[in-house]
Amino acid sequence: MKIVIAPDSFKESLSAPEVAAAIARGWASVLPDALLVCKPMADGGEGTVDAVLAATGGERREASVQGPLGEPVQAHWGWLGEGRAIIEMAAASGLHLVAPAARDATRTSSFGTGELIRHALDAGATRIILGLGGSATNDGGAGLLTALGLRLLDQNGAPLPAGGAALARLARVDVSGLDPRLAGVEFEVAADVDNPLCGPRGASHVFGPQKGATPRQVELLDAALGHYARVVAECLGEDHSLHPGVGAAGGLGFAARCFLGARFRPGIELVAELAGLAEAVRGADLVVTGEGRLDSQTLHGKTPVGVARIARAAGVPVIALAGSLGEGYQRLREAGIGAAFSLVPGPMELARAMASAAPELEARSADIARLWTLASGQAR
Repeated sequence: MKIVIAPDSFKESLSAPEVAAAIARGWASVLPDALLVCKPMADGGEGTVDAVLAATGGERREASVQGPLGEPVQAHWGWLGEGRAIIEMAAASGLHLVAPAARDATRTSSFGTGELIRHALDAGATRIILGLGGSATNDGGAGLLTALGLRLLDQNGAPLPAGGAALARLARVDVSGLDPRLAGVEFEVAADVDNPLCGPRGASHVFGPQKGATPRQVELLDAALGHYARVVAECLGEDHSLHPGVGAAGGLGFAARCFLGARFRPGIELVAELAGLAEAVRGADLVVTGEGRLDSQTLHGKTPVGVARIARAAGVPVIALAGSLGEGYQRLREAGIGAAFSLVPGPMELARAMASAAPELEARSADIARLWTLASGQAR
């Protein structure tokens, strides 16, 4: 019997490799002779690098870079060999790096993510996968571009300070100092949102509040990004601000499309390709996936649905595990997830549930394995 285990992380509790390992322990306790193939997954946000490295055997690398508010942080990225690197912007510019009381979407910068790209270029990267998600920033990727040598100047020719609010004063874009190595690099952006840069569905309105922006600041940031887009359009001769996905990660997707020539792909699709999930699923009897919460929002590009799509193409059934099942989770059956199970055995405080996620995953997986053996006539 072959079981493919392909979950996402359980946010703030377990990484995707840890989730996969716990599920595997549960199945192995009941079916010790089963072939258990662990393929940790991610959708481009926090945990993407670790999931890909665990599935591919790549090398984790560390670098000291600027955090969202300019403070030094130790960030990681991945080297996959053959000129390929993978970077998740959350490692350098993520919301988790800023304490709730210090969150200020008008000042946070993506500069550190640009520094990680520089490290990848120094290593000889010719293909860079950039995972977007979990950002603390709303600067349209201006910080990233500055770290790569582009200059954003005000009407007096002075460089703009960090942060999205300063973009309202942008007068000119100077590309003469942009790192020339970028021209020889293929960029792919892994994201699970299709938002434009500005407007009601743009970066500021949809994601700004969770990054500390007040209603007034949301309006200021949206106007600043709109001005930024117009100046960039004058520079490039083309307006990219309405392209789906450029609003991802506080508009970092916009910078990646405009100045890095990035190709956009759903995060789970790209991670699954890197991890060889489709090949692993062939000939499997079952696929087990999951994430911290399953609900109707999971249908919109989240990992379990991406995994189910690949499994369905191979004719393999799928079940999912989650910390909790939210409203509308039943609709996941439409996407090919045959059954979904919550870890929580009864009423429990959130902190306790998160702390006990690994043993509960193992226990629930063992229960499902026993049910599987009964259904398939393998019970002893």
